Amino acid sequence: LLAEVVSGALIGVAHHKFGNVDFRWRSNHLRVALLLGLSSIIGVVIAVFIAVRLPTTVLETYIGLLILFIGVVMLFTLDKRFRFSWSKILALGVFAAFNKGISGGGYGPLVTGGQLLTGLNGKQAVAITSLAKSLACITGIVSYLILSKGTDWGLAPSLVIGAAVSVPFSAFIVKRMYERSLRVFIGILTIGLGLSILVKIFLF
Repeated sequence: LLAEVVSGALIGVAHHKFGNVDFRWRSNHLRVALLLGLSSIIGVVIAVFIAVRLPTTVLETYIGLLILFIGVVMLFTLDKRFRFSWSKILALGVFAAFNKGISGGGYGPLVTGGQLLTGLNGKQAVAITSLAKSLACITGIVSYLILSKGTDWGLAPSLVIGAAVSVPFSAFIVKRMYERSLRVFIGILTIGLGLSILVKIFLF
């Protein structure tokens, strides 16, 4: 979570610099990111209470199936354009953060895919997700520090450095991709992530 706080904020800035998104003050893209981030507080706090009481296998199976479903929906709706709605963004933020809170993963694919299904394009969705994820992870870290008995921060420095190094490359690649290709890539990647989670649970 700590690594994603840092990388999410840095990637958001990089996407803005490359022109993938407009994060200027009072821009709609910044408002979407802030709404997703703030609404995630509700989902994350609820999720943390549940996560500390459920077996890891149950949580991971749920996340794997959900991510797989989102990926399939994304590919089957490539040519469909959805109407943007602030209420959909609010619901998406709460729901995705809930999943993030109970498993530590799943937020990115759900928020990115969800934004594509609410009318935003691929480049905007990827950039907004990065910034919103940073805000959601801050809430998750604080909640776990309050509710858990102890946290091992040994891997945190390495993860933060690795995430920071990848920032300019990811923003540049997104800028160079065509919109349809990016949507297909996101859909396939989401399906692959969901399948990998399920395979890991049931075969290893």
